[in-house]
Order: sequence, then structure tokens, then C-alpha cells
Amino acid sequence: MDLNVSPLGRVEGDLDVRVTLTDGVVTDAWTTAGMFRGFEMILKGKDPQAGLIVTPRICGICGGSHLYKAVYALDTAWKTHVPPNGTRIRNIAQICETLQSIPRYFYAIFAIDLTNKRYAKTPSYAEAVRRFAPFVGTAYEKGVTLSNKPVEVYAIFGGQWPHSSFMIPGGVMCAPTLSDVTRSISILEYWKNEWLEKEWLGGSLERWKENKTWEDVLAWVDENEGHYNSDCGFFIRYALEVGLDKYGQGHGNFLSTGTFLDPELYQNPTIEGRNAALKSRSGIYAGGSFHEFDQARVREDHTHSFYKGTGGHHPFDGVTDPIDPAQGKAQDKYSWAKSPRYDVPGHGHVPLEVGPLARQVIAGQPDAAPHQDYDPLFLNVINSVGPSVLTRVLARTHELAKYYTMARTWLDELDLHDKFYAKPVEHESGTGFGSTEAARGALSDWIRIENGKIENYQVVTPTAWNVGPRDANAVVGPIEKAFIGTPVENTVDPVELGHVARSFDSCLVCTVHAYDGKTGKQLSKFTVGGM
Repeated sequence: MDLNVSPLGRVEGDLDVRVTLTDGVVTDAWTTAGMFRGFEMILKGKDPQAGLIVTPRICGICGGSHLYKAVYALDTAWKTHVPPNGTRIRNIAQICETLQSIPRYFYAIFAIDLTNKRYAKTPSYAEAVRRFAPFVGTAYEKGVTLSNKPVEVYAIFGGQWPHSSFMIPGGVMCAPTLSDVTRSISILEYWKNEWLEKEWLGGSLERWKENKTWEDVLAWVDENEGHYNSDCGFFIRYALEVGLDKYGQGHGNFLSTGTFLDPELYQNPTIEGRNAALKSRSGIYAGGSFHEFDQARVREDHTHSFYKGTGGHHPFDGVTDPIDPAQGKAQDKYSWAKSPRYDVPGHGHVPLEVGPLARQVIAGQPDAAPHQDYDPLFLNVINSVGPSVLTRVLARTHELAKYYTMARTWLDELDLHDKFYAKPVEHESGTGFGSTEAARGALSDWIRIENGKIENYQVVTPTAWNVGPRDANAVVGPIEKAFIGTPVENTVDPVELGHVARSFDSCLVCTVHAYDGKTGKQLSKFTVGGM
């Protein structure tokens, strides 16, 4: 039986999913990005700083992350000097954007499915509806409403949110006052006290950060009434109750390009010096081993994408040459997304999952420098209970406490008497690479400048890493792999597929088509959670 979900709602953009079901379990999957946007084509021939204006408009929820990586691509191409204050402000802004994204994602995109009638007979269903019902749920309302607080801080420094362009090569285009800083601290403290600790954790963020293993997390839930009845505690209990720990595994291989540069160590940005300066580290976890991230090993395969030709290119040499989808389908192409792959030593070019779970697995790699984040929790989780819908969502919410702490540290370190910007030399030619970890995962720009204009610009998004189609070797992408093995109880309302897709928080609106694996008959085509 083949199942078409079209579109799978509560993701951003247009995502079409076709799965084959055999005896109620997904045995194959195809994900189709149905929208061509062509930002790389728009940027070709423009002034190098056009990326600072255009790329933040790619996404309305993580435009600050797009700006962050775009400015570092120019910093490395132009060989700028960035004063430490400039880096601190950049870090604070992006981290605050991510802090607003996490509760909005959880309550407005993911948790609504927990109220599906599929779970009406479970013991905790009534409580799930009371908390998470859209618009009227007690937790939904407060979580979504207060999520706007962190981006108020972004707007203080960036002038507006979303679509700010205040980060510029050499620093930032602002000179905050003491009032700006104290107001920002006050806003974050209010958000922490009224939602993060009071509602989400039911206790202190310091206590949550003490959890280093899956067993620690389970013990934390039962430690006291506050933890047990918090939104986080209830989510963990209910997710285990309805089996969200049993499917959505994926390939089990992960990539993080890292994020948040150390203000003192990255004053003169270079591609080669980036890894060592990262606060949240970059890296690859594949086949049970860690590897250093090297942007030179990235390739974008377009064999099954609606672009001319087959095979893959490094983004510096990337080609965005679209063809008519009708023509592409005749060549076994089925998506506008390309298929990023990474050349892992000893494994070849393989698909890698990106996102919060990937970030937190990489945080567990040994030998962190003193300025870098070391956190073994989710490396232990995937080795103990494996990747799943539950662990992917929990990894994202785990970042709340960590990111709040980082933001407060950088606010406290701002020196209002020092520079926030150093004017760069605008070189006529150069190549640059900028990357960050948006809420959804690794987000990177590669720019090549010739004669003072953009010769080539390639953006590789987390959704491309996760949603991209099969590659030249017919290896499925990360979300396609995560769908395989998923049980579907009701083909008319396959909420389980929604759980898997939304655990990745793909930046696409999703459609699902279902087919019988034995007869090949299409059963239905419909929207999953279209609200």
C-alpha cells in the first residue's frame, strides 16, 4: 500500500511524502520538496553584500541564522577583523532567535499531534489535550505567547526581527547602551522565571543540566512533583506511553557544522581557524566514530533533483540549473531539494542527519577545549535507547537551558567602551565559507567573488540535508530513512508520519501519499495535520 500525504501540514514550505506500507509498516519512502526558489540564481552577479539582505528572507523563522552564516562567509572572503564585542552581539542575537523557536516549534508544530484521537484510550490523553490542544491548551497558550520574549532582545540589538541585516563584515551595525544591555537581561530573566523554569522544567535549569545519561533523565522526572508535572516531565512520560521512542530512527549518522564563535579566538575569521574557535563544536558521528568536520568534503548530489545532469559538486563549484519537473520525472528525478552528502573517511559520501539531536551527539565527543561545550547526555541516549522521535524532540528542548546560559554570559561580557565594528577592505576577489547551526540544523553559505561581484553563491540548508532525495547510489535521505519502519495504524489519518516529519521540523509543508506494498494500489492522498 502506498500512502500519499499532500501536504503534510505544520511544517514550513511544501513537502510531499509518499510511503509504501506493508502490513501496516512503512517499507519505503520518498520525500519531495515541491517548491523552486532559486536564491543562488538571484544572487549571481550582485554586490557581495547582497547575501546579507537576500538570504535572511529565505526563512521567516530563522532569518537571523541566515544572516549569521552569510556575514561569516563574507568575513572569511574579505579577511576581515571582527572585534570581540561584534562576535558577542552576533552570538546573542542568533541564540535568542533559537530560544524563541524552540517553544514555538514544540507547542505549535509538534505537540498538537499528541492530542490526536489515535491516543484517546491512553491513560494520559485527557491531560495531553488539556495542555497541548491548539490555541486553548494551558501549556500551548503560555508557551507560544512567552516565546516572543527572546526575540525582543534580538530586536534591541538588530533593530527588528525578523529579516534584520545589522550584522555586517567586520562586526555589527549597532552600539548598544547600558540600558539596552540591562533591558535585555531583564527580558531573558523574566522568560526564564515565568516559562523555562516555572512551566517547562518545573525546577531550576542548573538541575536539568546535571543530567548526563538517559537514566539521569528518567530519575529527574520522578525526582519531585515539580519535575513530574512540568511540561517537559509530562512530555517524556507521555511520549514513552504512546511509543514515540520506538520509531523514527533514521541512519544514525550525524553532522554538525557547529555554531557560536569564541569572541577572542575568532577576531580574524578564516575557514581553517573556524573549528577551533567554536563554542558549540562541529563534527561528524558516523558508524559509531567521530570525525572532524571539513567543509571541503561536502557535496551536493542532484541525480534525483530537478536540475540538469547527475552526480554531485562541492558548493564552491555548485550548479543551480533547473529543469521542468515533467522532464525531470522522466529521468527519475522527484524533488527540488538537492541531496547534500559528506565524504566520511572510510565510509564514502553518505547522508547525515542534522539538527538538535546531531548537535547534541557531537557535543559528546571527547577532547573539548576549555571554551567549548562538552555534554555527554545525548551520545549516551543514542547508545542506550537509540535515535527516535522522542530523542530528537527532547534534544531540541534540551538546548533551552544551555542556550539561555550562553546568552547571559555574553551579555555580561559586553564591554560598552570597546569597538563593535572594524571597517574591512572589500577585496575584488575571494572565496568564503560561513556556517552556523540554525534551530533546525547545519546552515551554510559558500561564496565566490570575482571582479567585485558574486560569481557563485550556494546555500545548503538543514532541510536539504534532511529532506533531500536519493543520491546517485540510490541511498535514501535522512527523513526517508526515518520513515522506514514507522507503524501506521490509520491510513486515513497517519499521525505517526506527522510525528516523524515534525521531529525534524522540516522547513516545508508536507503532503503524504499511501500505496499498498503488495498490490501497488494507491489508497489515499491527503494532508496530515493541515492546521
